[in-house]
Amino acid sequence: MLALLVLALATGCNRETREDERGAEELYAEAQRALTARNYSNAIELYRQLTIRFPFGRHAEQSQLDMAYAMHRAGQPERALTTLDRFIRTYPTHPNVDYAWYLKGLVHYEEAMGFLRRLFPDQVVDRDQQSARRSFSDFRELIQRYPQSRYVADARQRMVFLRNVMADYEIEVGEYYFRRGAYVAAINRARYTIEHYPGAPANVDALQLLERSYERLELEQLAEDTRDVLEYNYADLLDESERESFLQRLWPFD
Repeated sequence: MLALLVLALATGCNRETREDERGAEELYAEAQRALTARNYSNAIELYRQLTIRFPFGRHAEQSQLDMAYAMHRAGQPERALTTLDRFIRTYPTHPNVDYAWYLKGLVHYEEAMGFLRRLFPDQVVDRDQQSARRSFSDFRELIQRYPQSRYVADARQRMVFLRNVMADYEIEVGEYYFRRGAYVAAINRARYTIEHYPGAPANVDALQLLERSYERLELEQLAEDTRDVLEYNYADLLDESERESFLQRLWPFD
């Protein structure tokens, strides 16, 4: 038994020694194979080993980005965001830092999609919008800092989608207030939508909510002015049968 134990320990030590002898390039290649095979937990561990053992050089730098992507795909958004923030702080001039901003936006975007799939729960909760706002902000940073990035086109489309989602959410909140007789709060939400989300399809709903709220408050002149604006700018959309469906209005791309 003692001899077998000694042999096992010796074998383990030899294996560990061989693993320790792997260079940065070999470790990176192995991590890439794990990532391609969608073995995200193994890929994350290999990237982590590489960044610890070889903290400098192109493999270590790229490993942080690849590790963040693996964390994202493994359903670990907080770890992915922490890794990306560290990369952006450490390598602000890295040639792939635009990808770090894009991936940050994508992580928050996927969280926002989780909110959208719930299709606006009965109880209105403002914090459900945080991921959408953060994603929008990350994509905006990407576009402003790196306008020539290859990720800009996709980021722009996602920003349009997020804008429409956030605008529709504000109208949902406004309608919630309207149904409960909080007409001033409904008016504030409608105005916020028009001011902060120009071009969103929900602007039609915002104006209609404004008109109805003014009427309930017996502010006839304001209601009439709002109706004039609505008819002048969106006459062709007032017929519900001619308006696009909810998802079609939200989704601006295939």
